[in-house]
Amino acid sequence: MTTEAAISIQGLTKDFAIGLRGTRLRAVDNLSLHIGQGQIFGLLGPNGSGKSTTIKLILDLLQPTAGKCLIFGVSHDLAESRRTVGYLPESPYFHRYLTGRELVGFHAGLAGLSGGQLARRVDEVIARFGLSNAADRRVGSYSKGMLQRAGLAQALVHDPRLVILDEPAAGMDPAGVEEISTMLLQLKAEGRTVVMVSHLLGQMEEVCDRMAILNHGRLVWEGTRADLAGASGRQALVVDELSMEHLGDLRQWLEQRGSTLRGVGQPALKLAEIFRRHTAVAETRRRF
Repeated sequence: MTTEAAISIQGLTKDFAIGLRGTRLRAVDNLSLHIGQGQIFGLLGPNGSGKSTTIKLILDLLQPTAGKCLIFGVSHDLAESRRTVGYLPESPYFHRYLTGRELVGFHAGLAGLSGGQLARRVDEVIARFGLSNAADRRVGSYSKGMLQRAGLAQALVHDPRLVILDEPAAGMDPAGVEEISTMLLQLKAEGRTVVMVSHLLGQMEEVCDRMAILNHGRLVWEGTRADLAGASGRQALVVDELSMEHLGDLRQWLEQRGSTLRGVGQPALKLAEIFRRHTAVAETRRRF
């Protein structure tokens, strides 16, 4: 039996009107993606590539010009499709006068929780993200990193099957980024699907099962971490340890000195290089 996709996008297109002459800008261009359940899926691209617009289309915060999107087999424009979705926007706005506990509780109420279940889940996610000692402080006093933690707590308070995170590690120090990576892997281990947008290519390469690169609203590359291997078109030479002064004509040097070539393989290409390849050429978005 085929498992229903967490997110299925077919031909998704979004045009925005610009100026007063009826000119339109295509922000997302005929995008199709299939995101399976229980994986971490990374969506990346340069600024203005359509990543956040795509997320907003999935969540029905924007209406598509064309195409369709299903969340667990249900059309994204139906409230039913969003009941099991948690979302952290790129730049969340939280009312500064609320305490952390009140903020997370407010979002829990919006998600349909109440009474003892609401209080229990609020305590659980606040503890999970290390905010217990600051739970009764106003969020206006929180640091950027603490605000991100509060945002993650509100995204998970209703125990969603699908979690969509737009720059979840924004404003965090290296230790915080590592904690976010650990949290993402924990969410996957719990059976959740995670879709994340990030400019931290190293983090994406480390935690994502599958990734897609957008450029000018179009899908320009999609693959798994395993697909990075062998994509370089280069050969790797594995030899016994050599000093820097002996790195000349390597093969001839080895033959002359009786050293051994251990193997020739296809090295993995770093995600950063894949990213540069597919986004380096400037292209004007379609205006019509």
